[in-house]
Amino acid sequence: MNFVEELTWRGMVHQMMPGTEEQLQKEMTTAYLGIDPTADSLHIGHLVGVMMLRHLQRAGHKPIALIGGATGMIGDPSMKSQERKLLDEETLRHNQEAIKRQLAKFLDFDSDAPNAAEMVNNYDWMRDFTFLGFIRDVGKLITVNYMMAKESVKKRLSGESGEGMSFTEFSYQLCQGYDFLHLYRTKGCRLQLGGSDQWGNITTGTELIRRTEGGEAYALTCPLITKADGGKFGKTESGNVWLDARYTSPYKFYQFWLNVSDADAEKYIKIFTSLSREEIEALVAEQAADPSQRPLQKRLAREITTMVHSAADYETAVEASKILFSSDARDILHRIDEATLLSVFEGVPTYEVERADIEAGIPLAELLVDKAPVFASKGEMRKMAQQGGLQINKEKQADAYAPVSTDMLLNDRYILVQRGKKNYSLLIVK
Repeated sequence: MNFVEELTWRGMVHQMMPGTEEQLQKEMTTAYLGIDPTADSLHIGHLVGVMMLRHLQRAGHKPIALIGGATGMIGDPSMKSQERKLLDEETLRHNQEAIKRQLAKFLDFDSDAPNAAEMVNNYDWMRDFTFLGFIRDVGKLITVNYMMAKESVKKRLSGESGEGMSFTEFSYQLCQGYDFLHLYRTKGCRLQLGGSDQWGNITTGTELIRRTEGGEAYALTCPLITKADGGKFGKTESGNVWLDARYTSPYKFYQFWLNVSDADAEKYIKIFTSLSREEIEALVAEQAADPSQRPLQKRLAREITTMVHSAADYETAVEASKILFSSDARDILHRIDEATLLSVFEGVPTYEVERADIEAGIPLAELLVDKAPVFASKGEMRKMAQQGGLQINKEKQADAYAPVSTDMLLNDRYILVQRGKKNYSLLIVK
């Protein structure tokens, strides 16, 4: 597999230094990509870089995931227009371990293959530098003129805020450049991968290698991913879409991909899956023939949810998606786990009720009017029930005064109430 050709047809090449493709065709090449460990989970914005490493390894080359422990101590680069937030070493080490567990789902770290993936942390070689040592051995190699010419620096210095740029922030590209030099010397690393916004920092590294070692090193960046409507990729109303189920449930993760537009689905399935060109072209043709079936979104959601979580989590998410309209929704409700249930009904009104009332078998009308004001009055509730519009756990209830029971409890603590077609409430039993 030709790595550059693979990335090109997938729309994952933005800039590439001359000679990069020739180097990759000549021999197994070690390449690295940097990840700042500023959280203990990656989010889907990181996935483009992770997929670059995955394709690199599939093409027979050796990937290195560099965790920016030292640069992370300088701070978080995600807020490009603001000074970085500092994190302590204990937090960064915890985040590193969590990130490696996630990367292991995409990369082979454990085999004895010559191109097995490695993880390194730049804190391990930066921590022994003194300030004087760094500016003596590294700082003298790159001119301020060279650093000032970088777009990322120029944008900060001409920013409207007028806050300028601290020396800490300015030195970041020198630290990142030294990472490349260190990996060139110790791991024979010849290529750095990254997003298009990293081009300036990456080429600082290639310049350091050229000036100190007389060596050739290369850079390849991918475009920043956008949505077809111009919106920011990976952001939802509730924030980032995380790979860790603690922050984004598998159901919500699956729903994110299932609900992307047709134009985005065609782009994303190339970037975020390992499906072959032929498989994707067949899916595109299928989508064009019958867009209502949404085969691109369904396959995209399946591939990436299975890769990030598991096949079982994918199946649960698909099943949970049927709750709102499936004829066997009642059975599904009793099967799904608590986290998925809460994800499906996130945002619906919730009411706390006493377990003793459920165990005592009080009438539904008393529970849903007096104990939890789902209905304004018993008369309104009785009328809704008579018209077939009252459902408990997706099962119609014609008798507003039927006794409640513990058999109604989902995951032993929830009751789902539905008024009409779209109005849901969730009772939480204390």
